[in-house]
Amino acid sequence: MVRVLTHFVHGERSPGRSTTFGDVFDPNTGKVQARVPLADRAETESVIADAVAAQVEWGSWNPQRRARVLLRFLQLVESERDGLARLLSAEHGKTVPDAHGDLQRGLEVVEFAAGIPHLIKGEFSDDAGTGIDVHSLRQPLGVVAGITPFNFPAMIPLWQAAPSLACGNAFILKPSERDPSVPLRLAELFAEAGLPPGVLNVVNGGKETVDTLLTDPRVAAVGFVGSTPIAEYVYSTATAHGKRAQCFGGAKNHMVVMPDADLDQAVDALIGAGYGSAGERCMAVSVAVPVGEETADALVSRLKERIADLRVGPSHDPRADFGPLVSADARDRVIGYVDLGVEEGAELVVDGRGHTVPGFEDGYFVGATLFDRVTPDMRIHREEIFGPVLSVVRAADYEEALALVNGHEYGNGVAIFTRDGDTARDFSHRVDTGMVGVNVPIPVPVAYHTFGGWKRSAFGDLNQHGPDSIRFHTRTKTVTSRWPSGIREGASFTIPVMR
Repeated sequence: MVRVLTHFVHGERSPGRSTTFGDVFDPNTGKVQARVPLADRAETESVIADAVAAQVEWGSWNPQRRARVLLRFLQLVESERDGLARLLSAEHGKTVPDAHGDLQRGLEVVEFAAGIPHLIKGEFSDDAGTGIDVHSLRQPLGVVAGITPFNFPAMIPLWQAAPSLACGNAFILKPSERDPSVPLRLAELFAEAGLPPGVLNVVNGGKETVDTLLTDPRVAAVGFVGSTPIAEYVYSTATAHGKRAQCFGGAKNHMVVMPDADLDQAVDALIGAGYGSAGERCMAVSVAVPVGEETADALVSRLKERIADLRVGPSHDPRADFGPLVSADARDRVIGYVDLGVEEGAELVVDGRGHTVPGFEDGYFVGATLFDRVTPDMRIHREEIFGPVLSVVRAADYEEALALVNGHEYGNGVAIFTRDGDTARDFSHRVDTGMVGVNVPIPVPVAYHTFGGWKRSAFGDLNQHGPDSIRFHTRTKTVTSRWPSGIREGASFTIPVMR
C-alpha cells in the first residue's frame, strides 16, 4: 500500500492544497512506497506567515523554558528510537544500525542546544566610562528556514532546528522529498514536547518552495546542506535578498596513509569510512593517499582482500555492511563514474557494477568499487561521486600528499594515519580543510565544537552546531547606559570617548 504523506503546519499534519506529488521509493525494491505533496509558492507563503505569528510568543519565552521543551523532546525520541531508525532505513536505504547513528548524532546537538541559558548569555562591562555600563544581548532573528539533504534525514534537520529553536526563532524545515517521513515525525514529537503551534513547520516541495523561502523578506536566515552548485545558488540568492546564510556543499575527503601508519588500522578505517552508508556521506573518505610505492602496494592488496568479504544487502538485513543507494538516479550516476574512471585510465581493482542482491534484483545496489593509480587530473578524483567508490592516488612523499589535498577545490574533511606526532601536527596546521582527523577517518566534531568545511565545500562565515550555531541564529544588541548621578556635564559635540 502506498502511503500519502503530509506537511506539518501549526502543530499538526496538513495534507496541503497542492495537486503535485513526488514519489518516495523503497531503495531495496525500487517500488513506490509513499507519495509526498509538493507545496507551491502560495502554500509556502502561508507556512511562513504562520511561523511569523508564532515566533513572537516563542521568542518571549525565557531560555530555560525553551530548553525544557528540548529536554522533553529528547525523552520522547528515546521512547521510539528503534521505530524512527527503521523508518529512516526504509526510505533512505542505509542499514538500521547506521540509521541509529544518524539519529544519535542529531540528538547530541539537541542536548547541546538544551544548554541555551548558558550559551546565549551576553557580556557586561561595569564602569566602561564614568558611571557608564555596557552590556550585550543575543536576540532571535525571527523566522529561519532549513533546507536539508536526503543522506541524513534525522541528523541534519536536528542540527539546524535545535539551535535555532533554542535561540527563540521559529523554524521552517524543507526536507528532502526522497525521505521525508522521519523529519515529519520529529516535528510531531517537538509538538508533543510542548513546542507551540507554528514554531516548527515542515513543508515539502521542490524548487518553487525553495525559491519562496530564499526570497520572502519574512525569512531572516537560511541553512542548506547539499551539492556545491546548489549550495552556491542558495547562498547567492539568499544573501542577495538580505538574508543570513550558511550553505554546505560537496566534498572529496582524502585520507593520507604514511609509511609508519598501522596499516591494519588504516584499512579498517578506509573500509568503514569509504563504504559505510554506500558512500552517501559528505564526510565519507573517497580518496586514499598512500605515501610511497611500498605503502601503496600493501594498502591496495589489503583493501582488495577486505572488500571481498563485504556484505551488500537490503537495509533491514542485520548482516549487511551497507545497503542500496537512495534512488535509481543515484545508482546510475555512480555507475557512470565507474565507467568514466575506466575510460580515464585508472586501474579498476574491484568492480561494483552489476551487483545484485537475490530477492531484491530491482533495488538500487552498487557493490564496493576500488580504483588504483588514479591521477589528480582525473574527474573521478576531482568530482564528488557520492557512492561506494574509493580511489587510490599514490604520492611519492609527504609533501606531495599534502599538496594533493591542498590543491583540491573542496576542503571539507581530511585524515592522516601516522605514528609520528611531528608529522601529524604539521599536517593539522598546514592542510587546507575545515575538519582534520589524526588516526580518525571521519573527523565529525562532537556537538559542542563546530562542523564545517572550507573552500567550495562551504559558503558563509559561520558553521553548524557548536558555538557558531548560536552566533548564526541570533543577532547581538549592545546597550550603553548611564543613570543620572546629579552631575550635569552639558551638551557635547564630539564623538563619545570613555575616560
